Amino acid sequence: MRQDTIEKSAEAPATRATGIYERLKADILSAELEPGRKLQLRFLTEHYGSGQTPIREALNRLASEELVIGKEQRGFFVKPISLDELQELTKTRCWVEGIALSESIQRTTADWEEALLIAHHRLDRTPRSLDPENFKDNPEWERHHRRFHALLIGNCGSKPLIGFCEQLADRLYRYRALSIRKAFRVRKVSDEHAQIFKAAIERRTQDAVALLQNHYRRTADIICADLGE
Repeated sequence: MRQDTIEKSAEAPATRATGIYERLKADILSAELEPGRKLQLRFLTEHYGSGQTPIREALNRLASEELVIGKEQRGFFVKPISLDELQELTKTRCWVEGIALSESIQRTTADWEEALLIAHHRLDRTPRSLDPENFKDNPEWERHHRRFHALLIGNCGSKPLIGFCEQLADRLYRYRALSIRKAFRVRKVSDEHAQIFKAAIERRTQDAVALLQNHYRRTADIICADLGE
C-alpha cells in the first residue's frame, strides 16, 4: 500500500470525528439542540450519519467545554441555561477581553489597523436580518461579527488568552441565539460597533475597553430581561 494512502486512512477517522464535533457544537450554540435536551445516541447517529464512537468523542469534548453535561446512568444532555451563568460569563468576558483589547491597541501595527478597518466595513455593510421587517438571522452577518470581535483582541500577543476569549464567546453565543429576535427590535448594535472601532483605531485605550465592556453588558441585560419573563 502506498504511503500516502496509509496516511489518508489514518487521518480519516480523526477528520470524521472533528466534523461531527463541529456540527454538533454549531447546533448547540445556535439552539437547534435546545438547552436541557437529552442527546440520545440513536438520534445523534441517525441525524449526523455517524457511528457511536465519533459521537461519543464529540460529546466528551463538548463536555470539557461545558456545553454538554454527562449524568451517570442517564447519558448526555445539552447544558441548561442559567441567568447566574450568563452574568458570570459576561463578567469574565469583560475582564479578559478588556485586557486583550488594551494589549492589542498598545501593540498596534499597520496590518492590524487595516484588517480591523476591513472587518468593520464588511460588518457595517451586511444587514443583520435577511428580512428588514421580520427578523431572519443572517449567517453572513454572524461571520463578520465574529471576525470583527476576534480582530479587536487578536493583536494582544497571547494565544492562550485569545483561546480563552473564544471559549467564552462560544458559550455566550448560545444565550444570544435564544434572545436574538428581541435584541434586533430594541437595539442598534452597528452604532456600538462603530464607536468601539473608532476608539480602537484612535488608540483611546480606556474608551475602547469601556465601550466593549458596555457592549457585552447591554447584551446580557437584554437576554436576562427576555429569559426572565
